[in-house]
Amino acid sequence: MGSERMEMRKRQMSVHQEAVSGTQAQQGVGNRGSNACCFCWCCCCSCSCLTVRNQDDERTRRSSNEIRGHGIPKWEDSPSPTLEDVYSWGQSFDTLMTTPAGRNAFREFLRTEFSEENMLFWMACEELKKEANKNVVEEKARLIYEDYISILSPKEVSLDSRVREVINRNMLEPSQRTFDDAQLQIYTLMHRDSYPRFMNSAVYKNLHQSLSESLAES
Repeated sequence: MGSERMEMRKRQMSVHQEAVSGTQAQQGVGNRGSNACCFCWCCCCSCSCLTVRNQDDERTRRSSNEIRGHGIPKWEDSPSPTLEDVYSWGQSFDTLMTTPAGRNAFREFLRTEFSEENMLFWMACEELKKEANKNVVEEKARLIYEDYISILSPKEVSLDSRVREVINRNMLEPSQRTFDDAQLQIYTLMHRDSYPRFMNSAVYKNLHQSLSESLAES
């Protein structure tokens, strides 16, 4: 009789311990769920912090795409150049670069040499200088860095190590003048290297000839 009572008592204690363990396990899961953004207990848990981070990333991507979308056009709007305009381009690289029609013609030539990124970078720097909004300046500077400075970019421009170090320091606090040294170096490269070939190219000669013929016919 005594042994039966002891056996029954052991069974009751075992059932009670299982019930307590089950309750604690449920509470543990509940706590994890309520604090899921800090301690994810399984890979399928939907964390509120991940949702917020994804939303922030999406907003950043959307903002970057909007800025890129309002960036440098394929061709700048400009009146058709005159023969005098084209002649002046041959006299001065500065004159060529200050006119939209001149930049368009030069870009067409650079594209044949697979070096259009030099002009695109120079123009992006010019656009950055016109921006007054601090947040937009920082975003544009980041995009310029990604598109033309990063060694991972297919449009990376050729800069020496000194200028790259200057850019990296400037990127700590981006401003309208972050890329001034780099822009000057690329401008000088185009002037000394690409501009003389442009003057002897089919792009320039054909444009000069067509305008000369049009003037003669009129």
